[in-house]
Amino acid sequence: MAEIPKTRRRTKSREWFTRAQESLVEGVNSPSRGRAVYSLGPVVIERGAGSHVFDVDWNEYVDFMMAFGALIHGHAHPAIVDAVVQAMSEGSHFAACTVPEVEAAERFRRMVPGAERVRFANTGSEATMLALRLARAHTGRAKLLKFEGQYHGWYDPYLLNAHAHPPEALGPPESPARIPDSLGIPEGVFADVILAPWNDVEQLERVFREHGSELAAAITEPVMANLGCIPPRPGYLERLRELTHAAGALLIFDEVVTGFRYAPGGCQQKFGIAADISTFGKALGAGFPVGAVAGPRAILDRMEWHDPMVLHYGTFNGHRLTMKAVAANLDLLMANEGAAYKRLNELGDAAIHGLRDVFRRRRVDAIVQGFGPMFQIYFTDRPAIHHYRDYCAHVDTRKYSYFVHLLLERGIYMTPSNGLHWIISTAHKPADIDQLFLVADEACAALG
Repeated sequence: MAEIPKTRRRTKSREWFTRAQESLVEGVNSPSRGRAVYSLGPVVIERGAGSHVFDVDWNEYVDFMMAFGALIHGHAHPAIVDAVVQAMSEGSHFAACTVPEVEAAERFRRMVPGAERVRFANTGSEATMLALRLARAHTGRAKLLKFEGQYHGWYDPYLLNAHAHPPEALGPPESPARIPDSLGIPEGVFADVILAPWNDVEQLERVFREHGSELAAAITEPVMANLGCIPPRPGYLERLRELTHAAGALLIFDEVVTGFRYAPGGCQQKFGIAADISTFGKALGAGFPVGAVAGPRAILDRMEWHDPMVLHYGTFNGHRLTMKAVAANLDLLMANEGAAYKRLNELGDAAIHGLRDVFRRRRVDAIVQGFGPMFQIYFTDRPAIHHYRDYCAHVDTRKYSYFVHLLLERGIYMTPSNGLHWIISTAHKPADIDQLFLVADEACAALG
């Protein structure tokens, strides 16, 4: 049996985190990296190589977080390093028309269904902001259908009911309580937001009977990634597509997490459903900050310069260094007729089935939900988690956090947030998956 490493030495991580708190809010630049998630304080990462990361105490971990899914090829892939080093030597950014942005866009359009046009931005949040503005301009309507439990970036109108709350605070499914995710948002911002449960056809049809003629768009993650990994029920996305089309509303697929992960064309290709607008981020940049909005010319060309128009500026849009990384990334994904996707799905499915075996053997009430290169573990007695309300009522998020902290002490790097997800990259190897099984087995024994 392979030896399980002990990675409990955190002296330098604690020192650096203490220092960070003198300058940064909570010592981090995003709350998902600090004490809100890592109860003992974060592991301070120094470097990464392939599927492994090393912290400042020189503990080595197999990384299954992969920068929240951004690192589709793992850390420091040679082809991406070479592309970026060359780009840096020639000039990182010009805020001008460049060859790399054209080359990246051409590759993007070959992969993504319906992408007659693409506009690059810098983050997924920027992409979803632009998608909503385009939808409103195109339809002449203002209202947005947003689903409970889904996160589409930190743009004000999207920040309703993305975080888990006690079940008694949620209100009835036909009239959900509207719970803002942030202070500082005027109440009037939500006047044009229709909130509804996800993965519930009955409630979906009710919303369109009552509000269909007012809706500019419905936005959805095709797989709910904000609360781990919750796939759509059979027929749900198809029905959403039918209802939006009949109502004259646009369907926006937020593929910031799922895009370029499950298939070359993301979930549109995987599920065979054509969205009107799709947004991307994370895996598109392979570790570099990027967002993208794609769709037909009739919608995207509303950004052409004339009066009136949809305004979208950005000094760093189409950043030359990032575009070089994007092109190299997409070339890797499509090499050998897309062999990377076969590998991602095979390794991911092996990890899912193996973890299920561990929990079954250890008689732990837990499920592993998802498919292929993205999944999540839920400590629950339920056979499946179908939506936000299931998650709020039936998932033991504290037990999950404790479980992941046990993994972190044994050489597996993962976020203790149950609302995120396990990620398989092209850098992972079968040995990494086997190591995960050994460590998960030991962690289950320690759960008691």
